[in-house]
Formats: sequence, structure tokens, C-alpha cells
Amino acid sequence: MTDYFGSCLCGTVSFEVKGNFDSFYLCYCRHCQKDTGSAHSANLFSESAILVWRTGEGSISSFTLAGTRHNKSFCRSCGSALPSIQSSSLLVVPAGCLDTELSMLPTALIFTSSKATWNDELEEVTAFKGLPK
Repeated sequence: MTDYFGSCLCGTVSFEVKGNFDSFYLCYCRHCQKDTGSAHSANLFSESAILVWRTGEGSISSFTLAGTRHNKSFCRSCGSALPSIQSSSLLVVPAGCLDTELSMLPTALIFTSSKATWNDELEEVTAFKGLPK
């Protein structure tokens, strides 16, 4: 069993995940684009791992989009995405909030029919290791 640690951007909320992830999906659906402000979400899923809030549990808010299963938990101070427990005890952890290095590669890209057109052919875009000058 592996322990993963994570936190929000401002450090108010921290957590531990005890156990392993079953899958890792990059989701291109319109809901995930809207709630991340990006091309896709990157979420880890587990039906057996245990989530332990270490600090700041009272600073967490959650939002569920009416009529859907789309849910997002986040820090009220900085807005960072945080883990949530979905129906049927499914733990969903945004990969970017982990402080522990993740060796798992994405399992699959999902809802690619909703993929933003500007996300195609990114290998042709100039890349910088930091902020361009």
C-alpha cells in the first residue's frame, strides 16, 4: 500500500491518501474544461484508498452540477481542486494537488469528442521550461 500526500495552493488544506489508485483519467468533457479552465482534468480514482484530511477540512467547499454526477471540491481560500468522495465510496483525487510524486501514467483519455480544437497538435507549439522572456 502506498501513501500519497497533497495540499492546496495556499497550504490551508492538506490531506493523505492511504492506498492505491485504480485508474487515472484525463477527461476532456465540457464540464471538466469549465471547472479547470483548461483543456482537461487529470483525476485519479480509487474504490479502496482511504482519504484522511490532515489540516483545513473546514475550509473545503464542494459543488455538484445539477442533474449530473459532476462534482468538484475545492479550498475556499485559494480555489485549488481537492479530493472528493463520489457516490458508491469512489475517491476522486485531482492529480495536480498531490505533493507526492506520482509514477502512474494516465489510464486513458476520456470524452475526447469534446476536446478543444486548440488542444490539437501541441507537439508543434514552442515549449519553454519557465516563463518566456
